[in-house]
Amino acid sequence: MGKLSGKKKLVVSVFISGRGTNLNSLIEFSKKKNSPIQIALVICNNKNAKGLNYAKKHKINFLVVNYKNKNKAENKILISLKKNKISLICLAGFMKVLSRKIINIYKNKILNIHPSLLPRYKGLNTHSRVIKNKDRFTGCTVHLVNSKLDSGKIILQKRIKVFKKDNEYSLAKRVLKVENLIYPIAIRKFIETTL
Repeated sequence: MGKLSGKKKLVVSVFISGRGTNLNSLIEFSKKKNSPIQIALVICNNKNAKGLNYAKKHKINFLVVNYKNKNKAENKILISLKKNKISLICLAGFMKVLSRKIINIYKNKILNIHPSLLPRYKGLNTHSRVIKNKDRFTGCTVHLVNSKLDSGKIILQKRIKVFKKDNEYSLAKRVLKVENLIYPIAIRKFIETTL
């Protein structure tokens, strides 16, 4: 277990915008006996996100934030993070860019999972770009968040083959399965080697 043996679990907040499959995978991971994390808060910018059902099902505190006013939204988020004593933030399909303010307060304590082999294909529409460029491989990356989009230190990557018959939807589905697998592994690795 490395540095974590005998230590309390790290209190985590997961940020989502949609289906929440990575959130679900992290909840399952947090419930394992030797898991280094405990998920105390889910932050979401979309009141209709299906992922909120996982928070409800597992009785995890959640906060839905309206991003019409980004400054107000982030102040609400910061208050909630503090109240829930959050030590690590995991972005899991969160479709908003965090301001420098949050990134500085939680410096080196924000992870993100991105559906490409960074530094390739930062930003959106990664799968259609992979198909368009006829790449033979793609995958996903867990990285630290800094103030440049999808540019932080890489914690873990997993590569998968792109099949000739793939389109952006079939590819997205396969990459998502790999995301669900590697995010918990990356978190454990990050905690044991960095914190």
